[in-house]
Amino acid sequence: MGILTSIFAKLQNQPQNITVKPSKVTASVNIAQPPSSASVQPASPATSALAQPKPIKTLAELEAEILQAHNLKTQPIAKPGVNWGKLRSRLVWTIILLGIPCGVVYVANLPYPIIRGTVSEKAPLLLLPSYIEMDSNFKQAQAKLELAKQLITNPTSPEDLDLGEKKLKEAQAHLDALPVGFVRDWVDYNRYYWWYSWRFSPAGLQASRVEAGELEAKVFQEKNAQTVLFEADRDYQQAYRQYQQAQTPTDKRLAITNWQAAIDKLERVPSVTLAGKTARQKLTAYQRNFKETVGLAAGNEKVIALITAARQFSRQAAEAGQNPPHTETRWREIEQLWQESISQLERIPQQDIDGYTEARRLMAEHQRSLAEVRERREAEARSVRALEHAQNKIEYLLASTPVNPQASDRNRIISQLQAIINELDKVQNGTTVYLKAQDLKLKAEAKLTQLTPG
Repeated sequence: MGILTSIFAKLQNQPQNITVKPSKVTASVNIAQPPSSASVQPASPATSALAQPKPIKTLAELEAEILQAHNLKTQPIAKPGVNWGKLRSRLVWTIILLGIPCGVVYVANLPYPIIRGTVSEKAPLLLLPSYIEMDSNFKQAQAKLELAKQLITNPTSPEDLDLGEKKLKEAQAHLDALPVGFVRDWVDYNRYYWWYSWRFSPAGLQASRVEAGELEAKVFQEKNAQTVLFEADRDYQQAYRQYQQAQTPTDKRLAITNWQAAIDKLERVPSVTLAGKTARQKLTAYQRNFKETVGLAAGNEKVIALITAARQFSRQAAEAGQNPPHTETRWREIEQLWQESISQLERIPQQDIDGYTEARRLMAEHQRSLAEVRERREAEARSVRALEHAQNKIEYLLASTPVNPQASDRNRIISQLQAIINELDKVQNGTTVYLKAQDLKLKAEAKLTQLTPG
């Protein structure tokens, strides 16, 4: 508004005598003669109009003109319309022209031998995408398999094993992406691409698959060893805290037993694995700590544990042997229990004089019980075989004896009856077949008495 006010002020201050240029009118004027009153012509309407001053515009009119000019400058210029029909037509034709060759190449590279075999004979160049894909998968599989091999066979930490397992899975994915039928018929395809054989071969693929399987087994063993190491270390820490917090001798003995069991589990970790190498390092420290903390009591507790285990096995054997007779299978189970009890006592070292003496005493008792069980098992086996032989002879006698035997058959029948009685006498008392054998013996003796002349 300040600018408009200054413009309006200038317009008001302009002089009123406005010089009007004469119009270009061609008339013959005599310059030499002075003008006279008769010769002066009145001004024309156009000249009089120019001689008059323009009307002064108000402030509102000037503001309206400036705003109108500003709107004309800022008004956006309308763009010409887009021909969507023409653009759509071009897009359709572009898709058709590009889609047909792409579709032909896609169909030619489908993983079907009947398609690829025909294409390899007529237009082998169309199989170039398959070769490129095979080459990419095979090279990536080889690279990741080599990296996995280095990480798995020579690990320095569990993180190496995890990364190696990840790379192994990626390599196996690339190997699985190779078309099986294409590899199987490699000889047919290779004659058209002789230059490609140095980059890929079925033998190399098979070797890679075998190596991947071996590495997978190695990872499985390493993970199992890591699990055993984790459990052994956990049990060791728990037993150590249990021993420190124990208040009674019984609690201390239980903690020492668990402590020793954890150390024994640590020794079972395979030494060829990364976990085994770590376990060997920990084992030295754990055994030294165990010896320094527990001392001689550890050996005594181990002896007590062995003697306790031996007595438990002997108790089970004695309970299983109650209420005879038993079958041969049952006697064999009882025999194994006594044998296990003796094996526990044999593990007690001679350095522990008191424990070794007690173990020798118990071992003598258990060996005597073991000998009795073996004798009864063998007696059961002999009695069962004797009864079976006797029953077979009885069946033969019944089958070979006529309904009305003659006097000539009597001696043969008497001889066979005596043989049956002799077999039944072999059945020992205290066996499962003794009562049945005695019943058959009484019947055979009665028949023998009937046939023997008085």
